[in-house]
Amino acid sequence: MLEKVKFPMGSDRMGTLSRLFGVYDAATGNALRGTFIINSEGVLLNAEVNFYNLGRNVDELLRKLKANIHLASNPAEACPAQWKQEGDKTLKPSAKVVGKVFEALK
Repeated sequence: MLEKVKFPMGSDRMGTLSRLFGVYDAATGNALRGTFIINSEGVLLNAEVNFYNLGRNVDELLRKLKANIHLASNPAEACPAQWKQEGDKTLKPSAKVVGKVFEALK
């Protein structure tokens, strides 16, 4: 499968990046499975860290990426957990929706 990758891949043999992101495990010399979404200004928008033996879900990663792109243009909105793509219902955060997200999405 990796033979089809058309872009350069890197590694972190010295653990520099994994230490920077706080996923380096000094006891084992390994890194936890971290996924980070960082915008073009260098702001961390999303971080997910899994243990070594738990895979990541690429569909969920893409959903989060799309949501962050949407929110960059619509900062007064919030994308709920089931938001998948442009056009799906968003929320306007306020005291009115606290504890009532399900109702607010109807």
